[in-house]
Amino acid sequence: VNQLLKAYALFEKDVDYVIIEGKVKIVDEQTGRIMEGRRYSDGLHQAIEAKESVKVEAATQTYATITLQNYFRMYNKLAGMTGTAETEAKEFWDIYKLDVSVIPTNKPIQRKDADDLVYKTKREKYNAVIEQTEKYVQEGRPVLVGTTSVEISELLSRMLKMKNIKHQVLNAKLHQKEADIVAEAGKAGTVTIATNMAGRGTDIKLGEGVKEAGGLAIVGTERHDSRRVDRQLRGRAGRQGDPGSSVFFVSLEDDLMRLFGSERIAGLMDRMGYKEGEVITHSMITKSIERAQKKVEENNFGMRKRLLEYDDVMNQQREVIYRMRRDALFGERISTTLAVMISDVIDGLVKETHEARDFGAFELDMYKYFAAESPVTEEEFFSKEADDIADLVYDAVLEVYKNRAETLRRMAAPVIKDVYENQGHKFTNIVIPVTDGLRTLQLTVNLKDAYESEGKELTLAVEKSIMLALIDQSWKEHLREMDDLKQSVQNAHLEQKDPLLIYKLESFNVFREMVAGLNREVVSFIVKAALPAQERQTVREAPVQRAEKLTVGRSEVGGAPDIQIPKEKQQPVVNETKTGRNDPCPCGSGKKYKNCHGAGVNA
Repeated sequence: VNQLLKAYALFEKDVDYVIIEGKVKIVDEQTGRIMEGRRYSDGLHQAIEAKESVKVEAATQTYATITLQNYFRMYNKLAGMTGTAETEAKEFWDIYKLDVSVIPTNKPIQRKDADDLVYKTKREKYNAVIEQTEKYVQEGRPVLVGTTSVEISELLSRMLKMKNIKHQVLNAKLHQKEADIVAEAGKAGTVTIATNMAGRGTDIKLGEGVKEAGGLAIVGTERHDSRRVDRQLRGRAGRQGDPGSSVFFVSLEDDLMRLFGSERIAGLMDRMGYKEGEVITHSMITKSIERAQKKVEENNFGMRKRLLEYDDVMNQQREVIYRMRRDALFGERISTTLAVMISDVIDGLVKETHEARDFGAFELDMYKYFAAESPVTEEEFFSKEADDIADLVYDAVLEVYKNRAETLRRMAAPVIKDVYENQGHKFTNIVIPVTDGLRTLQLTVNLKDAYESEGKELTLAVEKSIMLALIDQSWKEHLREMDDLKQSVQNAHLEQKDPLLIYKLESFNVFREMVAGLNREVVSFIVKAALPAQERQTVREAPVQRAEKLTVGRSEVGGAPDIQIPKEKQQPVVNETKTGRNDPCPCGSGKKYKNCHGAGVNA
C-alpha cells in the first residue's frame, strides 16, 4: 500500500519515468537519459507498472550494491575533467580530497548570457518561449530549447506545431536519434527541443551564415535544481570562441521558485501593477534564483554525504564478504578458509551448549551440522573444558569430511574416466550434481583435470562452488535486511537519538549473525556432500551433439533436451457421481433408486 501511494503521489509519468513498448523505464533526473536495465526496488517498480496498466514484471532482488563514491575510492588515483565541476568543488574535496582547478578556455568566450526573464504563470512563460524562438528563427539562427522533463518538451513541440515552426525533439523516448538530431542542430533556422541530455559531450557545429547571424541561441524553459546542469545547457553555445546567446525563462509557478518564496515576488508584481504577459528582468532576481539553487545543492550534498556515511558501514562488511568470495573463486586459500570456518562453527556450537549444560542439544547439533556422532560421552562433556571439547570435535569433523571427500571422489572417478576416455574429444567440462540431502548443486569441473587427478579436482570444485553459492545467497539476504534496518532506524530521531549510530550498532550484530549462519551452512553442506542416490547407479546417456559441456544426470548434454527419469503412466481419475436415494435408478426401470438397485444401501 505504501509503494502504491508513492507510485501515485510522488512519481510522475514523462518526468520520473516513461512508458516504452509496454515497459516502465526510469529517466535519469540529471541527464534526461533512460537508465536501461534499472528498476526501482522493494516493489515500487511493480506499483508503477500496476498504476500504468502495463505488465507487472517479477520482483527483483539486489545481489550487490555500492555507492559511486565508494566505488571510486577503490582506485589509488583519481582524476577527472568536466566543464561544470567548479560549482561542486566543496563536495569533491570533502568526499575525495580532490582540488578543482579551473583551466582558461582556448579562445575568449563570446556567448552573451542574459538575465533570467521572470513571468507570473507557466502559461505566460511558455508563450514567451515560443515567441522568442520564432524571433530567433526569423533571424536565421539555430535554437536549442532546453527543458527539464519529457512532458514539457512534448508540450512545447505541440505549441510549435500550432505555429507551423519546424523542429526536432530530443528526449528520453527518442534518444536513439540523438547523434542525427545534434548533427542538424547548428544549421540556420533549425529548432531543437531537448531535455537535459541536450547533446552532452558533443559539439554542435554551426552551419553556413550562422556565426554572422549571432550563433546558436540557447533558450532555457526552467531553472534546474542544480546550477551545474544549467551551465551544461548554456555551454552548448559559444564553444571555441563562436558567438552565441543564452537566456532562461522562469515563472513563479516553477518548482524551484515555489520552494523559495515566489509568493513574495508575486505580491510585489501585483502591487506594481504588472499585467499578464509582462516580464520582470533584474540581476537581483537572477542572483536570488542562483542562491536558491545553491541551497538545494547543499541539501542534496547533505543527503549524498549521509548516504555515504551509511554505505561506509556496509563497505566494511562488503570488503570482508568479497575477500571470502575472492578466496573461494580462485581457490588459492580455500582449504585455510574452510578450516577457519569449521573451527568457528565448532567453537560457537560447543560454547553455546556447554554454557547451557545441554548435552542433548550438543549431540543434536553434531548430527544436524556434521552428520557425526559426539566424540565425547555425556560425563566427559560436563567434566572437560569447552576448548578441549572443541579440539576433539574438530578432529572428528575433519575425519568425517576427509572420508566424505574420498567417497565422493571414488564414486565420481569411474564416471569421469568413462566420459573422458570415450567422449573426451567432444567436451571440455563435465557437470556433476552434489547434494547434502536437502539441496542439490550442479558443479562444473574441467574434464581433463578431473581425469588426470583421478577425481581429486572434484573435491576442490565442491568446496569452491558450495562456498560461492552460499556466500552469494547469504549476502543477498543480508542486503535486504540492511535495507529494512536503514528504514527502521530512521525513527530513532523521535527519541532524540542519532539514527546512524543505532544503524552502526545494529548492523554489526546483523552482520555477525549472517557470517555465523553462512559458516554453518557452508561447513554443513561440504561435510555432508555426496552424489544424489539416483546418480550413483548409472549415467544416463543423451543424444550427443557438438558441445563444450557434458552434464551427468538429469540435465542436458550439449544442446540436447533435458533427460527425465521415466515415470509410470498415471491412470485417469474417474470422478463418479453418487446417486441420491430418492433419485431415479440409473438402470432405467423408472423406480426410485432406494426401491430398486439401491435397496439395502445405507443412507
